[in-house]
Amino acid sequence: MNKSNLRREALLYHAKPTPGKIQVVPTKKYSTQRDLSLAYSPGVAEPCLEIEKDINNVYKYTSKGNLVAVISNGTAVLGLGDIGPEASKPVMEGKGLLFKIFADIDVFDIEVNTKNVEEFIQTVKNIAPTFGGINLEDIKAPEAFEIERRLKEELDIPVMHDDQHGTAIISTAALKNAIEITGKDISKVKIVINGAGAAAISCSRLYIALGANRNNMVMCDSKGVIRKDALNLTEQKAEFATDRDLNTLEEAMVGADVFIGLSVGNILTPKMLLSMADEPIVFAMANPTPEIDYNLAVKTRKDVLIATGRSDHPNQVNNVLGFPFIFRGALDVRATKINEEMKMAAVHALANLAKESVPEQVNITYNETNIQFGRNYIIPKPFDHRLIVEIPPAVAKAAMESGVAKEPITDWEAYREILAERLGTGSKLMRMLTTRAKSNPKSVVFAEADHLNVLKAAYLAYEEGICIPILLGNKEIIKELMKEINFEGNVEIIDPKLDEEKERKDRYAKAYWESRKRNGVTYINARKLMRERNFFAAMMVNLGEADALVTGFSRSYREVAKPMIELIGKAKGVSRVAATNIMLTERGPMFFSDTAFNINPNEDDLVQIASMTDRVMKIFGIDPVLAMLSYSNFGSSPSKSANKGANAVAYMHKHYPNIVIDGEIQADFALSDSLRSDKFPFSKLHNKKVNGLIFPNLNSANISYKLLKKLHNIESIGPIVMGLNKPVHILQLGSSVDEIVNMVCVAVVDAQENSKKQ
Repeated sequence: MNKSNLRREALLYHAKPTPGKIQVVPTKKYSTQRDLSLAYSPGVAEPCLEIEKDINNVYKYTSKGNLVAVISNGTAVLGLGDIGPEASKPVMEGKGLLFKIFADIDVFDIEVNTKNVEEFIQTVKNIAPTFGGINLEDIKAPEAFEIERRLKEELDIPVMHDDQHGTAIISTAALKNAIEITGKDISKVKIVINGAGAAAISCSRLYIALGANRNNMVMCDSKGVIRKDALNLTEQKAEFATDRDLNTLEEAMVGADVFIGLSVGNILTPKMLLSMADEPIVFAMANPTPEIDYNLAVKTRKDVLIATGRSDHPNQVNNVLGFPFIFRGALDVRATKINEEMKMAAVHALANLAKESVPEQVNITYNETNIQFGRNYIIPKPFDHRLIVEIPPAVAKAAMESGVAKEPITDWEAYREILAERLGTGSKLMRMLTTRAKSNPKSVVFAEADHLNVLKAAYLAYEEGICIPILLGNKEIIKELMKEINFEGNVEIIDPKLDEEKERKDRYAKAYWESRKRNGVTYINARKLMRERNFFAAMMVNLGEADALVTGFSRSYREVAKPMIELIGKAKGVSRVAATNIMLTERGPMFFSDTAFNINPNEDDLVQIASMTDRVMKIFGIDPVLAMLSYSNFGSSPSKSANKGANAVAYMHKHYPNIVIDGEIQADFALSDSLRSDKFPFSKLHNKKVNGLIFPNLNSANISYKLLKKLHNIESIGPIVMGLNKPVHILQLGSSVDEIVNMVCVAVVDAQENSKKQ
């Protein structure tokens, strides 16, 4: 995007449709006079009195515990300099937005109109009772050091100057991994820091805490190397002054192992880069123009490991990897400060996360094929959803161990669940499902493994230990794609069309013919069908040579489903195969049935669909509460369409008393216990949260789940086939990699259950 377009779009973004980027949203009801009397006078007096009795009750009755102040005086805004408090407000609002979307922390941005250190400190102290934490932002050095020091000493809530410590934490984590990748020794590397502001000082201190030797560090400012014999050095610059006979950045760079750029663009020349030691590490973090252009750096030296502050190059050192999650952990244990132990815990957690397998969602977000730990990936990506469940627990534990936590956490698993739910209600269910699959991985046939998305899903499932993949398709294509995504491992690859599979095809054909010879299938036809991957794969599962099958990526659902029902057969006692979709909604996982098979089920079909949905939900560890949906409520309409739902429920109440279900009922009443309690207190759904919806026909079910998925960007797992004799699951045409991996987890858990029956 050129500069004029960027300027126009940025101004429109901030101005329309409503000026600014954040707003206050009520968290309580306010629609009635009673609501208002509780929210304000006279009801509000009661929590006031409770807080007066015990000041700690402020965390119980107000939002203080999840509220951070982003405070600036506008003296060092981005690279714009001293532009004043009003001009800094867009940045502070932006910081508030990042706090919210990455860690679900609420923010008030506060711009203070003073450059006087004492006035600023007193202002913050005076408003501190409102907040659970203070994020200082864009305050120039050296005043920033004194402001933070005083506030940390004089307040009993977490205070952090992100410009200093955010950059320090992220770059230290990146440096830790860069040192490991290049095989260097942190205690011996020669480090040049170009820049001597707040961020540079804090980074240097944290590098030393990591193990760097202060004597091996040289700091430069706009005048050159900071030497001990220089006059009028600030206390902070004096801390990193050198007695080595160096004067310029160019001189300092000779033989250096690490360059840390916290200065201005294009100051590091190719000549300086060439003068560095072997396997040089360059962090050019000036933004938007780095100290050396990324492409120029890698062209100049093939062995350079480079990070920048930009998102369009590998290894972005971005503060958003730190501050939301550090404050999240600090707030959640009511830490009195953010200390060195907490910062170092964040460093190690970030560095370790970069070494774990990267979710496909992250690959897609960054348009990458296969992100892996290495020279181009030394630090997690900002949109990696794992950050919320990895960094805050590490920070919280460090706060507890260092004695600054007022509310220690005792159940860490429950805490991680809470963190995951802050940013997505499906995380808990999928984590449970994945964990269960990994506990006893089964062999899964991927019938379309010569499609990239399918192969990537197989790779991720293999890497995570979810399943043992069996790859079907064109062998040469599969091998080429495996090279492209670095899929290595002892994985079986089968091409049913090759002569080398003749013995197996003949065996499968005979077994298939034996089961279908009285249904018009000849042995010759059976042999021909075994060249088709879906038939071949289904027979692998039928004969116990694979535990489960995932297919359907490249064909319509109906085209795949019909032969699968014939090949695999229905489970004992099942007359109708059906499907359910899990919708990962804000209220939690919701099961929608039947979304794929039965066009207009009768009341017997609805009974079977409901009972199978109940069983599947229990497999997922969910206590089912089912509603039989209709446009009618408990007999309010005498139509045949409504009656079939009512009759199905009556049958289930008599013959399946352990299944919690009621209806027929309208969708809004099904989803609102308050509506049901008022109108239908007799319902078996009374005081229960409905989590399974049985639809009266395929039209309503299929349309509903797809509308919900697209209009509200809700993740869906499925359709999950119910009622087959073996674990076979059919993908939606063109499913994403994440959707396929989710379905593989379902298939593995289904196979685990199937093995229990056998």
